[in-house]
Amino acid sequence: MDRTERFYKIDNLLHANPVVPVGRFLRELEISLATFKRDIEYMRDRLNAPIEWSRADGGYRYAKGAAAPQQSLPGLWFNSGEAYALLMMQSLLSEMQPGLLGPHIAPLKARLRAVIEAGNHAATDVESRVKLLTVAARPVPDQNFEVVAAALLGRQRLHIHYYNRSRDDVTEREVSPQQLIHYRGNWYLAAWCHKQDALRSFSMDAIQQVQVVGKLGKVISKKDLAEFVGQGYGIFAGQTIAWAQLLFSAERARWIGRELWHPQQKVTLQPDGGLLLELPYADLRELTMDVLRHGRHVQVVAPPALADAVRAELENALQNYAGKTSLEKNKSIKARKHRQ
Repeated sequence: MDRTERFYKIDNLLHANPVVPVGRFLRELEISLATFKRDIEYMRDRLNAPIEWSRADGGYRYAKGAAAPQQSLPGLWFNSGEAYALLMMQSLLSEMQPGLLGPHIAPLKARLRAVIEAGNHAATDVESRVKLLTVAARPVPDQNFEVVAAALLGRQRLHIHYYNRSRDDVTEREVSPQQLIHYRGNWYLAAWCHKQDALRSFSMDAIQQVQVVGKLGKVISKKDLAEFVGQGYGIFAGQTIAWAQLLFSAERARWIGRELWHPQQKVTLQPDGGLLLELPYADLRELTMDVLRHGRHVQVVAPPALADAVRAELENALQNYAGKTSLEKNKSIKARKHRQ
């Protein structure tokens, strides 16, 4: 129970009872006497809660009388995790319409706004002052999303035309949907591919055509699905897991030390202030991209395959800047324009 939850609990107990003994607070809040006293002081001084000690009754109560009416705590809102969850739900509900939830969207949005306003702040004020930014999101056609979602919940197979960006071609697959995943602002479908006879992840925006097949879908156990989705780093799943060791500079460690790349990651601080990050992965592609964005501030210690992939990308990128420098190229362009 975090501090905000304790404030609400204290408030509820004081509203529900004329007097609440200290012992009851300590039992129900599961905190020490020192922590309880700090909470009471904070509620009195910072939240203006009219809490008083009654020596005669041997407990705390809300002050009586017109000068200090009993009322809900002012100013309380949600912690960062709760606020993110509520705002993310709002965002997802907007993105899913009219797909997965269809006509139920509007009532859910209204209820969500009511929950946000339970924090004593108007939902419109919260929405205008707190914003979630989604970068590089790829939209999914509503019709495709609706068909996939219905087949997923109905345990039906799908026939899809899937665009493979790596090979720049389109293949036809028959798949049994298992799970929809929203990751880094984009939707993915974990499904059993009957062509490859294995679990695969499909980017929803790359599904060009989709239709329901008149067959029951293959059901994958929760255990097998959990082993496929989320074991390694990022959205690329698989059962063969390797461990990466990434050595970050002291400067970049100030950020990396606070980041969660994977639930099973291991972090080791270095004598020079750097940081060694170890994490599991099943596919090189996404991890390679995230390593590259840290440039000279990171070195792949292991495995060799990941180091080779990063080195190859850097060497190929360098070819874009081979020859004349940007300054020389700009001068050359200006000279040609001047002659014309």
